[in-house]
Amino acid sequence: MDSFVNFLTDGLLDAAWWQIVAFTLVATHLTILAVTIFLHRTQAHRGVELHPVISHFYRFWLWLTTGMVTKEWVAVHRKHHARCEREGDPHSPMVFGIRKVFFQGAELYREEAKKDDTLNKFGHGTPNDWMERNVYTRFSMQGVALMLILDVAMFGVLGLTVWAVQMLWIPFWAAGVINGIGHFWGYRNYASPDTSRNVFPWGIVVGGEELHNNHHAHASSARFSSKWYEFDIGWMHIRFYQMLGLAKVKKVAPKLRLDEAKPVIDLDTLQAVITHRYEIMARYADVLKHTCHDEISRLKNAKVSAADWQPLRRVRNWLTHADHDSLPAAHRAELDSVLAEHHSLATLVEMRRELNRMWERSSASSEQLLKELQDWCARAQQSGIARLEDFSARLRTYAV
Repeated sequence: MDSFVNFLTDGLLDAAWWQIVAFTLVATHLTILAVTIFLHRTQAHRGVELHPVISHFYRFWLWLTTGMVTKEWVAVHRKHHARCEREGDPHSPMVFGIRKVFFQGAELYREEAKKDDTLNKFGHGTPNDWMERNVYTRFSMQGVALMLILDVAMFGVLGLTVWAVQMLWIPFWAAGVINGIGHFWGYRNYASPDTSRNVFPWGIVVGGEELHNNHHAHASSARFSSKWYEFDIGWMHIRFYQMLGLAKVKKVAPKLRLDEAKPVIDLDTLQAVITHRYEIMARYADVLKHTCHDEISRLKNAKVSAADWQPLRRVRNWLTHADHDSLPAAHRAELDSVLAEHHSLATLVEMRRELNRMWERSSASSEQLLKELQDWCARAQQSGIARLEDFSARLRTYAV
């Protein structure tokens, strides 16, 4: 009887509290790695190719700790990119609201994963071997039940807590924080055509998924970090596998390269500008904000009434929205009123629209786009707006 009670309280390992905590952290980190490296970067976007040994381990671990089916996860995620923040996006806070995605992101995922049309259209190319058909998909929930038995056997009653943390780790961090907060709060390196944000510059807790804006700008890249101060622990693991011959990196985001400014933009510069268009538009947003700040400072120095510069302060952040129609009606009206009073800001906004239209003209020839970009730069140089002139000069330094 005593031995049975000891088993219930201490489990087979009779582990100290810190050992249980250490196991939980390692186990949840493995789960995060399985999601970001196997499901996300390998299966959904094909940015990396894993050795079968690593792939099978991650598939088995996901079966034990999440019950997620590879085809379902990949299909839902690919649909998110295809319909990002529009009708049909499975888990956009812009569609469902931040509260629902943060607290019910896992439910939104499960609801979308039941749709046959989603699986058939977006789930192609995922594993379909005997283990997938007869174990991982057919008995998806038996894996987490086995994990419960193992946790209790190792740690006794505390194993229930360990198991609960394991089960909540992905729904909270991936479905809630990344899918919700990652489109609502944080900083942006790239003006991608969505609201994706980098939640933190150090991608450790969620395996690098914290760098969500970087990922949306270069979806097929196996590396999510882009700035020198950013850290992607998932990429660190991939590089380690690569050194061991267990992974092959297929694509990473292009590195920004700047040369001496050319007198006139040529086809090579055009190619570089198109490649780095999201980085360029993020810099343009900074030009708008800084020009707005300059105008506020000018008005303050001129000792004008606060009523003349306070509207500029209110609209400063709205200026970063490339899509004017995405703003609430009240914000659009106030922004239009401010632009009517400030010629330099109105010019900057209009020229940003022109740049965006260039990126959207997929049917235009390289020669047409080159002529349009050369004309845009010439007008920017003649605008009399110092920050716009500097921006135009920097465009001519982009290199392939």
